[in-house]
Amino acid sequence: MSSGRQVVFHSKSQLTALIRPPRANVLGVGIHALDKRSAVEFVEACLASGSIGYVCVTGVHGVMEAKRSAEFRKILDRALLVTPDGTPTVWVGKLQNHRRMGRVFGPDFMRDLCASSLKNGYTHFLYGGKPGIAEELRGNLEKWFPGIRVVGTFTPPFGPLNCQEQGELQETIARLAPDIIWVGLSTPKQELFMAQMIDRLNCRLMIGVGAAFDIHTGKLRDAPRWVKKAGLQWLHRVYQEPGRLWKRYLINNSAFLWHLAFQISGIRRYELSQESAPINPRLSRSVGTEYAMADSLLLTAHNEAENS
Repeated sequence: MSSGRQVVFHSKSQLTALIRPPRANVLGVGIHALDKRSAVEFVEACLASGSIGYVCVTGVHGVMEAKRSAEFRKILDRALLVTPDGTPTVWVGKLQNHRRMGRVFGPDFMRDLCASSLKNGYTHFLYGGKPGIAEELRGNLEKWFPGIRVVGTFTPPFGPLNCQEQGELQETIARLAPDIIWVGLSTPKQELFMAQMIDRLNCRLMIGVGAAFDIHTGKLRDAPRWVKKAGLQWLHRVYQEPGRLWKRYLINNSAFLWHLAFQISGIRRYELSQESAPINPRLSRSVGTEYAMADSLLLTAHNEAENS
């Protein structure tokens, strides 16, 4: 990460990409109504502007965690972006007239952003996985995307970092200064970690991608396309890890459908809380002044595109 990199927008489209899309209301949890391509463009715009923050890739499991925990819901509200990782969240968004909303599956999002990062030379750091997984993923990314700059990896312990481990991580990140830290833990561990560490680590963005590390190293098999489109990827995961996942999906999916029936029928209202993450804290006053008058026009254009 180059802290002295100048913020330059070459077109209005780059500035438009910095405008966060509206959120779908999924049981009171805000999920940004965008697709994978728009998510990649938004992250690229954040990197170009010098924004600092974290991105949550959120499906039914994350929604139910946020419903149970007010603190976890606040973590999602403070994220730069909350993408629709699960097909059911996309269905809810489309019922709310977010017609361009599409699934942003963590592993696919990671691959597309890694490919896109080549043109700007952004650097990557891999945090997560069992011993050896992050290094194996690093090798795969370097094979798939020749020239990609993966500057380091870190395999955390099963539990929280102790003071020594956290200090080692902070020293490593201070020295390497990656643009993106990919976090491959499970929900809600990865979101809690990103919220806790984003102001302590010398990086621009942290992106939680869950099982992407295992899928991209072949430890887990990805579901066929038709299974994903049918919203049945959870069943494919349970088949591979029944001992670990059956209870999570049985409880979460059942509770999700129950509450969703209340929301869709109007029997119960689920209010969205306010987003609180600034998009571009590093933009200079001159840049902000130059585009201040255009912001409202761009936002209007963005909303018109959403409704077209």
